[in-house]
Amino acid sequence: MRPYNLHTHTIFCDGDNTPEELAAAALAAGCETLGFSGHSHTGFDERYCMSLAGTREYKERVRRLQVEYAPRLRILLGIEQDYYSELPAEGYDFVIGSVHYLYRHGEYLPVDEDPQWQQGIVTDHYGGDYYAFAEDYFATLADVHRRTGCDIVGHFDLIAKFNEGGVLFDEAHPRYRAAALAALDRLAGEGVAFEVNTGAVAKGWRTQPYPADWLLKELQARGAWLVFSSDCHNAGQLLDGWETWGPLCGPSL
Repeated sequence: MRPYNLHTHTIFCDGDNTPEELAAAALAAGCETLGFSGHSHTGFDERYCMSLAGTREYKERVRRLQVEYAPRLRILLGIEQDYYSELPAEGYDFVIGSVHYLYRHGEYLPVDEDPQWQQGIVTDHYGGDYYAFAEDYFATLADVHRRTGCDIVGHFDLIAKFNEGGVLFDEAHPRYRAAALAALDRLAGEGVAFEVNTGAVAKGWRTQPYPADWLLKELQARGAWLVFSSDCHNAGQLLDGWETWGPLCGPSL
């Protein structure tokens, strides 16, 4: 199977490279498919996402690249649709559905900002109970397909980004596992694909991709469709982890 990547960010959101630079890098790397997936607009937090005008230009430029690179490289126009994005994900080849925030006490709380920020959220909004935080996250994630119409579930256990070695909470705790499995069962039953996402490995936060090994085994036991995603934010990370984790995945969309 030739390499592919279905989770790619550009300068239109928080990526470092233009769509043109990334397409050239993918072709040079021998990719079969390159899926662009800009961050959908979130009006309550515009620091990282595509603007409304930028979204329109992003779509136009990726569509031009599809024509330019065919048939040498299959390019897909996608979007990473946040659960709380206000605009529907329309006019795309595929949609990644992700939960980057929880809405609590009238605030949108980013779940993966940094370790200190996450701990502050758990302290201030969940009484210091990491498992209540996890239950809220996975209950929201369980609804992501209904909400976004996604084809792929993004970074399933994102809240564990900073938990390498169990420094913040125990991922074997019954409450954590029950919440995660409830979301997994609902989403797997809805027929969506799950990405094996190596982004946090490339950034040095984790040594294993999302989802964690035990969750991967649960997905494999259910015959879930796994796809490879590097969550690329620069051209140098386009295929990070492919040789190790790509073989666990099925073909691209």
